[in-house]
Amino acid sequence: MEPRDDRSAESDAVARPDRGRDRDAEGKARNARPRDGLGRPLPYGAPGVPRAPEGVVRTAGASVDEAQELLRAGRPFHAHEVFEDAWKSGPAEQRALWRGLAQTAVGLTHAARGNTTGGARLLRRGADEVERWAASATPPAPGGLDTGGVVAWARALADRVDADGQVTDAAAQAPELRARR
Repeated sequence: MEPRDDRSAESDAVARPDRGRDRDAEGKARNARPRDGLGRPLPYGAPGVPRAPEGVVRTAGASVDEAQELLRAGRPFHAHEVFEDAWKSGPAEQRALWRGLAQTAVGLTHAARGNTTGGARLLRRGADEVERWAASATPPAPGGLDTGGVVAWARALADRVDADGQVTDAAAQAPELRARR
């Protein structure tokens, strides 16, 4: 696993006012703006939180470990990026699982940002995807994931968010990705 970078401090992406978009050294569009803990863009030059590097290939266990750390720190947007890497680089038969996990992390992000309707919807969509994957897969889940626990957490949080309509504290509502022993 590669070390985490901090694109909010130093970045390979550079502002290209002539094109109106930030681009990396290869010319690919890359947003160089710093982000807060919930992934919201901040003004250029503002201090942000370290971002998970994109395109890192990790083992399933390392993906779960890193995402869990980010979730406990109240950074579900960044955890979603870790799940997205696993979804895009992992075995084809696991892609639906990682996509579902990414959706639950984005759902938590939206609920913490105050978009309770979108947050609840994404939490349920992710739970459905994880549940479908688990029903068709042979145990155990990769990385020691507790798919049943994640599904139950996402649905319960979606119900609370719908009922309360309140902004969610992402760190306080973070799921446990593995069953506690």
